[in-house]
Amino acid sequence: MAKGSTPSTELEVGGRTVRITNPDRVYFPGPGHTKLDLAHYYLAVGDGIVNALRERPCMLHRYPEGIEGEKVHQKRLPHGAPEWMETVRVHFPRYNRTADELCVTELAQVIWAVQMSTVEFHPWNSRRADVEKPDEWRIDLDPGETCEFDTVRRVAGVVREVLDELGATGFPKTTGGGGLHVYVRVRPEHGFHDVRRAALAFAREVERRAPDDAETTWWRKDRDPGKVFVDFNQNARDHTIACAYSVRGNPDARVSAPLRWDEVPDCEPGDFTVATMPDRYAEVGDLHAGIDDAVFDLNPVLEWAERDEAEGEEAPPEE
Repeated sequence: MAKGSTPSTELEVGGRTVRITNPDRVYFPGPGHTKLDLAHYYLAVGDGIVNALRERPCMLHRYPEGIEGEKVHQKRLPHGAPEWMETVRVHFPRYNRTADELCVTELAQVIWAVQMSTVEFHPWNSRRADVEKPDEWRIDLDPGETCEFDTVRRVAGVVREVLDELGATGFPKTTGGGGLHVYVRVRPEHGFHDVRRAALAFAREVERRAPDDAETTWWRKDRDPGKVFVDFNQNARDHTIACAYSVRGNPDARVSAPLRWDEVPDCEPGDFTVATMPDRYAEVGDLHAGIDDAVFDLNPVLEWAERDEAEGEEAPPEE
């Protein structure tokens, strides 16, 4: 054993044994959370994190020296994986390369990724049965530099209003930063381009209803820093965002936390952390557990896209 290292420990996870080396390595210096604390957090929200990642290609954000060290964006499954780790092969046309990405089907795979210094989990919005057909429409409410969180909450209320009119069920969550996400399960019938067209048309409708709070201006330099950017481009191919229950590499160890809609008007992103989420999860369970039962037909929003484009609005570029 190297000088200064701590003995490894073993965790039993769903009938598998996962060895955690350097369990006392501090990943979050402020609150003092260690690598083992991170593993215990993911065990505490186990069903939720597996539900969020299940069968999806997943990019890992690894911090081998903790969050104050280098951040590694890992598309390929790290070397040395046990045989029970699962992957899906994805193709990157721009580089004409492939990668075998983690594809979670059980909690032990999440904990092994933590052993490999993963803090954040960023899955695709499609599943390995057909990675080219998204089944998750992601509405990302991204506040500008001077935008208050009250504004984000107001825009979320408009998002819910429009979804309700469409007959779609949105599942909100904090981003783990300063914004909010809303996920909608859709039928995997359309490619990434059409899902992004629909997302842009929806974002424009939100912008029309809340012009003082929301915008769809693509170039950051042209945006109003006091508004919320309704980021339709998070539905582009190979764009990933932190999933529900993912820890984020922020100093206070915030978590991307599922919410009830009645919590949105008063929620504070900083309330949901590695320290607070296990008790919350034990109390309320997985608030996104029903997402696969609330599938929406995207065609009405695609009709909005066709209307907008016929009236001269630009479609998002092909990937």
